[in-house]
Amino acid sequence: MNGILNVFKPKGISSHQVVGEVRNILNVPKAGHTGTLDPSASGVLVICLGQATKIAEFLVGMRKHYQGEMILGISTDTQDSEGKIVQEKKVEADINEKRIKDTFRKYEGTISQTPPMFSAAHYQGKRLYHLARKGIEVTRKPKKVKIYQLNLIDFNKKVNPIVKFEVICSKGTYIRTLCNDIGDELGCGAHLSNLIRKKVGNFSIEDSLNLEELKKDKTSGERYLISIDSALEELDKITVKSEAIKTVLNGGVISSEQIVEIPEGLKTEKDKFVKIFDAKGNLLSIASSIKEDGKDIFFKQVKVFKNYC
Repeated sequence: MNGILNVFKPKGISSHQVVGEVRNILNVPKAGHTGTLDPSASGVLVICLGQATKIAEFLVGMRKHYQGEMILGISTDTQDSEGKIVQEKKVEADINEKRIKDTFRKYEGTISQTPPMFSAAHYQGKRLYHLARKGIEVTRKPKKVKIYQLNLIDFNKKVNPIVKFEVICSKGTYIRTLCNDIGDELGCGAHLSNLIRKKVGNFSIEDSLNLEELKKDKTSGERYLISIDSALEELDKITVKSEAIKTVLNGGVISSEQIVEIPEGLKTEKDKFVKIFDAKGNLLSIASSIKEDGKDIFFKQVKVFKNYC
């Protein structure tokens, strides 16, 4: 089984555990996800199976769309509801919808985030959460992430107000940390109380496969399976002549003379990824275009699917 599954990850289970369950149910030797979702969160988890694990690096950069809730006035050591309360502050009366919206605007665009200690990020070969559980805190390097949209959905004014929001962001964004930082900006602290990942690239929660459904009927995995070609629909396609198939499958470089037809846009561009097919429509590889001024265009194989076709 080679392809991608859009699986709905329930709360209370890690992304790694979901991958393990899918691998065992479908009896596939290789499987991996394209972006961790915290155990306390639910939603879209994109899982690559078999030969599709080779394209994981092309999918990890997809935009993520979340819907979440944060509670103001309470900060925790994990920055979410799973942790211990480390601070409680009164939420002042001037914290209203307008102020929250104004604060949200400050966090749109490219921002800097420091990975939380309770996270899967690495420090000297160890996961940060392993150190955090031992009470060890280390200095983490801030990293740049991008917030494309951050919108307020609802503001429930209580002693500890609940802020419902949606955010579209780049890979590597910690929504827990975003809530924590916004709470600090407001002066009252905050933590993430609920999170749902609604979309990853073109993979939406409405089209996801429920893990319980897969457990009851493993044939649903085949019905929901998305081909490598479809998952990389934004890449141009080129078809090679029959005599070039062996070169492609051996990872060799091919020239324009070995291609049936080159899309117009590729004739002048270089370092662009493309999908290479044979005349029967079998996907052979993903290649990168090589173009030098005044010279022919070549295609260097990046990922070869020897057993896919």
